[in-house]
Amino acid sequence: MTAARFQRLRQVLAFRQPDLTIVTDNVHKSRNLSAIVRTADAAGIGSMHCVIPDKDYKAFRGTAMGSHSWVNVERKQDVTTALAPLKAQGYQVLAAHLGEGAVDFREPDYTKPTVILMGAEKLGVSPAGCALADAFITIPMMGMVQSFNVSVAAGIILAEVQRQRQLAGLYSKPRLDDESYQRTLFEWAQSKMADYCRANGLAYPPLDEDGELLDGLGWQLAVREGRAPKA
Repeated sequence: MTAARFQRLRQVLAFRQPDLTIVTDNVHKSRNLSAIVRTADAAGIGSMHCVIPDKDYKAFRGTAMGSHSWVNVERKQDVTTALAPLKAQGYQVLAAHLGEGAVDFREPDYTKPTVILMGAEKLGVSPAGCALADAFITIPMMGMVQSFNVSVAAGIILAEVQRQRQLAGLYSKPRLDDESYQRTLFEWAQSKMADYCRANGLAYPPLDEDGELLDGLGWQLAVREGRAPKA
């Protein structure tokens, strides 16, 4: 870990938007999911939710490991399980769906706590997802095709989300709570050490300004002697 790399990790974490997420509703092609994860990272999303069958999820995990390093992808069994807790927390659910009352994707206020709901490649957002949506959003089409690829559509929508949030100053200062910030920073900077700590129920040791353990030898000795703080 170089000092420059560590500072880059800190900068990216400072842009993370804890009140912005994506839910994919049975988007099953691994290349589409991987592209959505990468786009989510670029827009400052730190966590997203994925409703996907077992066989497709295994393929996705095999192709998106790099993206998973930066975005936490939580798998959900169904779209209701994914959306209900977020709605209870006050998130607006905006479904990319050409349904009755759909509005141009540039109209909503994305500075509010927001879920972008993206549907399956052929079938779109499921009836259950539509029922939980607060609004439908669409991307105007000027050609013969009726819709964009789902990952392309997600990128277009998130570009508008980022534009609005940047104008509102939501990327200008860290928005993660300190505990989440420090935990994620450690997991990014010291991934193998984080795995070891989780496996052994240990608290993460403090890092120095370059992302290295502040007292590595002392911490290792404390672990051997059973004195290291527990998680």
